[in-house]
Amino acid sequence: MPDASPLTHFDNQGQAHMVDVGDKPETHRRAVAEGRITMAPATLDLILAGSAKKGDVLGVARIAAIQATKRTGELIPLCHPIPLTRVAVELIPEPEQQAVRCIATTECYSRTGVEMEALTAVSVGLLTIYDMCKAADRGMCIDGIRLLRKEGGKSGIWTAEA
Repeated sequence: MPDASPLTHFDNQGQAHMVDVGDKPETHRRAVAEGRITMAPATLDLILAGSAKKGDVLGVARIAAIQATKRTGELIPLCHPIPLTRVAVELIPEPEQQAVRCIATTECYSRTGVEMEALTAVSVGLLTIYDMCKAADRGMCIDGIRLLRKEGGKSGIWTAEA
């Protein structure tokens, strides 16, 4: 038998599978993720003025991010659907960097973590900004999507290094 892999979505034969979480206790789980979209100064001005052709860019992106968390189990093939208890999305304009930073916080009481939901929220929120502003600026760049913190479960608290 091969050595056990640290990649939990593969069985001993190397086949992909959904991790069995049936024996794990339900605990409070929380995750925070972030990402950023940079753009031309004029594009950020459109967003901040609320004059983008498609409407309130940040408001729509926030709703898209929240909706995406609820569909994470459908989008990521081996991700468990989980009952979310809280989703918060902040979209923070950063004029000095010509960017908008997205921070998503997700929470649940479950047998598995909520990190994928936070990361999905950030990804879809930033993609929504791109979609709504692409007519003005196709050169926008999405980057820095990462997990900042996770809490709960057997592994406890994990915080990203700066």
